[in-house]
Amino acid sequence: MRALVISGGGSKGAFAGGIAQYLIEDAQKEYDLFFGTSTGSLLVSHLAKGQLNEIKQAFTKVTHDAIFSNNPFIVKQKGKVNRIKINHLNVLKNFIRGRKTFGESTNLRKLIEQNISRKLFNEIKVLRKEVIICVSNFTLNKIEYKSLSKCEYEDFLDWIWISCNYVPFMSLVVKNRYEYADGGFGRVIAIEEAVKRGATEIDAILLNTEMQLVNRMRSRNTFDLLLSILDFMGDQITKDNIKVGTLLASQKHIKLQTFYTPRVLTTNSLIFNQNQMETWWQEGRTYAANRLNSKNPM
Repeated sequence: MRALVISGGGSKGAFAGGIAQYLIEDAQKEYDLFFGTSTGSLLVSHLAKGQLNEIKQAFTKVTHDAIFSNNPFIVKQKGKVNRIKINHLNVLKNFIRGRKTFGESTNLRKLIEQNISRKLFNEIKVLRKEVIICVSNFTLNKIEYKSLSKCEYEDFLDWIWISCNYVPFMSLVVKNRYEYADGGFGRVIAIEEAVKRGATEIDAILLNTEMQLVNRMRSRNTFDLLLSILDFMGDQITKDNIKVGTLLASQKHIKLQTFYTPRVLTTNSLIFNQNQMETWWQEGRTYAANRLNSKNPM
């Protein structure tokens, strides 16, 4: 049984999409299990159905307005560098409304419904494949995995949305009386779960470089510091996830192939630039081709 596992990584998900497209379309790999965390959860439904061009068009066209109903960010460009600043007015609005987060991402829930139709959901459900979404249950303090085969349509869309909600900048969602958020807070890459579900071969796409290539810039304000703290925690969780997953795969003699980004794509994956994401998608596809062809020379 073969599994494709895609990590979180915000806008860098475009690079993962390019890798996945090469693996499925060019390398003709067929997967039984599809695991998505955060941005990965936005890709896996279309990948399971083989709708590669459709998800490429949808993913690379995402904008901040398509995600945020109340955007806590102001993106300013200085030369070739994008900087994120806090939108104090929007954050204040959220607090006045009694919200627990700086921003709200209900637009993303609508976007997910536009791109994953009930028809697509039902078509995937009859396939002999499983799509699994990772979410963080803050109330019970645990990671949960939501399988498409066991969900109703509206619930499944909720889980995808929840898996992408990078609090405190996006919505904290209450579902079934529990508070949920981004799956990456506990499981950035679900290799361990793929092993537990019986995968015998795993392709894992991690949206970071294998080794740290840059140092973070010093924080300029509280907002910057919070982003740095969350990024630091995410990096440590990723390393732990990989260690545990690799160890389990080795113990069970499972073929595990990992794909990292060969360079630092961005130091802020919360910036969604359409031209940049289209470039990353193609770069990911080219990288996968070079990686596999170098292992299997003619």
